[in-house]
This record gives sequence, structure tokens and C-alpha cells, in this order.
Amino acid sequence: MTPPRTLLDKIWDAHEVTAKPEHPSVIYIDLHLIHEVTSPQAFTGLQQRSLCVRRPDRCLATMDHSTPTFGQQATSHAITDAAAKTQLARLTENCHRHGITLYPHGSAENGIVHVIGPERGRTLPGMTIVCGDSHTSTHGAFGALAFGIGTTEVEHVLATQCLLQHKPAAYEVVFENSLPPGVSAKDMALALIAKIGADGGTGHAFEFRGQAVEELDMEGRMTLCNMSIEAGARAGMVAPDAKTFAYLAGRPEAPKGVPASWWRLNSDPDATFARSVTIDASTLRPMVTFGTSPEMGIPVDEEIPTAKGDAATRGKLERALEYMGLQSRQPMVGIAIDVVFIGSCTNGRLGDLRQAASVLRGQKIAPKVRLLVVPGSMEVKRLAEAEGLDEVFIEAGGEWRTPGCSMCIAMNGDQLEPGQRAVSTSNRNFEGRQGPGSRTLLASPLTAAAAALHGAVADPRPLLMSVGASQGAEQVHGQQGGGA
Repeated sequence: MTPPRTLLDKIWDAHEVTAKPEHPSVIYIDLHLIHEVTSPQAFTGLQQRSLCVRRPDRCLATMDHSTPTFGQQATSHAITDAAAKTQLARLTENCHRHGITLYPHGSAENGIVHVIGPERGRTLPGMTIVCGDSHTSTHGAFGALAFGIGTTEVEHVLATQCLLQHKPAAYEVVFENSLPPGVSAKDMALALIAKIGADGGTGHAFEFRGQAVEELDMEGRMTLCNMSIEAGARAGMVAPDAKTFAYLAGRPEAPKGVPASWWRLNSDPDATFARSVTIDASTLRPMVTFGTSPEMGIPVDEEIPTAKGDAATRGKLERALEYMGLQSRQPMVGIAIDVVFIGSCTNGRLGDLRQAASVLRGQKIAPKVRLLVVPGSMEVKRLAEAEGLDEVFIEAGGEWRTPGCSMCIAMNGDQLEPGQRAVSTSNRNFEGRQGPGSRTLLASPLTAAAAALHGAVADPRPLLMSVGASQGAEQVHGQQGGGA
């Protein structure tokens, strides 16, 4: 009899080509996602060795990192950075030469690589997926094993459609009970990282489980898996279910119907995990980071902690606070900010924009605060505009952009000035991540929108309560008027 297996085991076993003790396995890759930053050297390597791409039909390329987002009609003509122009031109040439599907800048299908894969229906349950980008873990939300790879590995996959890889250990992450109002998947991720640390998942692949995970929509699950890498994990996964299949139904490149194999993609009841952690989701609050690592996060209504532990730990926190211009025991609420960024592969989907708009609708952002809203794809942009979300952001005083990685990685002028502080819905708050000398506080779209209104870190829950009360009053008034 086959011993009980985890979701990781089932996907790995189905893709392992060869295995040898004490050596990495050779695993087959179902989908190779490509963008302009990490692919040029890989394609050059192929050319130098007179090799072709093994399976161009299992590759999908897009332009996202080096693309400008300013202006309603941002095109290649708006790219002023010479290096960016070169990267985009080389990607175009390489994809054309090898017959790889490319969604160029300005095309109707273009967007951030980890947004367009799922929305096109290319990301499917049971797949192995790689990309020269660390946040490839996003695609694990569909019950796939997805992870980032380096440039030499990009070349290897292009040439062989296989990869040398050590199998990670399975790590069970259980979020019990339901989330309270105002708390989202981003808060779940930041709470987990704060609990286990930025290296807590090293050598492992997370499998997210529990009631709160089951209740998340697919976009929330993508956010959760996206942040797995920030806890050191190789990948993050959620077993596919009816929500997964409903999301994929009708996608341009998804199969018709639900293959029987998809229903079997879950961990067996008696499967053994190398590690396990349980978090009561009902106790979670909106989270925000205060330091220079995603692990330095606390509930928004708390004070920055005092340095504890050994000298190295204390020194790390003290250096982070000095860089951020903050102090221990300082309340998070009220910390002044300059910029709010809503977007990225973490929180640039339609649901994220809806959350932000629910706080900003009918309001004005604080004076001297810059609000930058960047949809994750052209499809997200079209759908958001059909709902009037763009008008909400513009009327509030924000900037509505075209798709791209934007301020997440400080590209094409979308960056902070030295010393500026931002509340960002992206995934990393490292020193200089959003520009030289930039100071980044990570948060959910709800918390980011609340900060934009206050000009400082703010708890979104009171705003959401007032919005709910106002909507309820309008409904009652409308019902009374109709009855009269």
C-alpha cells in the first residue's frame, strides 16, 4: 500500500524524472514563466551553445519589471531608461526567435507575470511552475508547486524543460477559525512571518490549511502564497477546491471541465509533515511592518517593541529602527507617511483594488500625501475601470496607472525619495527596496488606503465601520423612500 502523502509529495512524485540518493532530483517543469530582467543572460547562454528552447509551448513571457506605468497610454515610447529599453528589446527578439508567446508592453494581455499566469488560465492544479522571480510561489494558490529560480536555472529549463532540485520538506501552516472584519490575507501572511521569522520556513514548502484559508477567495490565497518566500520557504501551496475550479472556469487557456486528477490534489488524512504551526485567525488584527524585514511586523494598534534577546538580535532591531527613523515603544498609529503604494504581484489584483476603494470612496487623501495605484494587469485595469474604481482613486487625489511592477522595485521613476516613508502593499521592505534611502512599511490594501486618508499609519477598522454604517443608513433611507 502507498503510504499517506502530502500535496507536495503527490506533485513531486508525478514530476520526478530521476532520483539518486544524496543528489538533487531531476524534475520536469510544466510551465516556465519569463520576464525581461532575468532572461537575457539565459538566452545568450543558449545561443553560445547553439541550443534551442526545448518546449516553447510550455513557456509564457511578459514585460513587467522594466515597463513604465505613468500616463493612461504608457507605451514603449515612454521608456526613457536605456537599460530597460535594451531588456525589453532583447526579450522581444528572443521570444520571436524561439517561438515563445510574449505579451508585450501595451498589449491587451500584458501584466505582472504572477498576475497574468492565473488570469489567463495557464496556472493549473498539479503543475510544477518556475520563473526567474522569487515570488513565483504565488501560483501555489492553485495547488501547484511553484518557485523562483536563478538565471543559470532559467537557461537550464529553457534547454531541457527539466531542473535539478532538492525536494523541500513539507510544512503545515494552519489558520484556524474565521478572519475578523478588516483583516485580510496580507495580514495573515505578515502575522505568520512575524511568528516564525524571515528564515522560519527555510528548506520547506508551506501548505496552507484551515478554515480561514478555505474561506479566502483565490486572490487572497495568491497573496498568502506570494509571501511564503518572505518567511524563507521555497514555495507555498493551497490544495485546490471548488473555488479553484470556479476561478479557472472559462479562462482563455484553461481546460474545459475539471479533470478528475485535480480532486485528488490534497494531503492524505494521515500524511506526515516535517513541521507544523497553528494560528487562530479570529485573533488577528491588521498588520504593519516597522523595520527592514517582513518579520518586523506587529498589529497596527500596538507599539514598536523594545529590543530583546542576544546582542545580534538587539543590534539588528536597533539598526532597522535607526534606518526607518522610528523608536521602540512608539505607537504605530500616527507615524507620518509621504507615499502610499497599492499594487504589485502581492496586492495588485481586482479584489485588492476593491478593498482600497471601499475605504477611499467619497474621501480625499491627506494633503502632501502621494497615492499611487497600479493594477496588476491590463485585464485588472479594464475590469477596475468598468466598475469605476479608477474614478474613486482619482477623485480621492490618487494617481491611476498602467500595469507594471512599479514602486515595488523602484523602476521607471516610480520610487521614493531618500528619507521618504511609504505604506506599501508590496512584499519587501528591505533597505532601499523602493528607492535609495526609502523607508517602507508593508500593509494590506485596506490599511494602506486608511493611511492615505490620514497621512499617517492608521487602523482601517474604524473607517470600515463608518462606511458600513453609512451604507446601512442609505439602504434604510432608500427602503423608506420606496415604501412611501
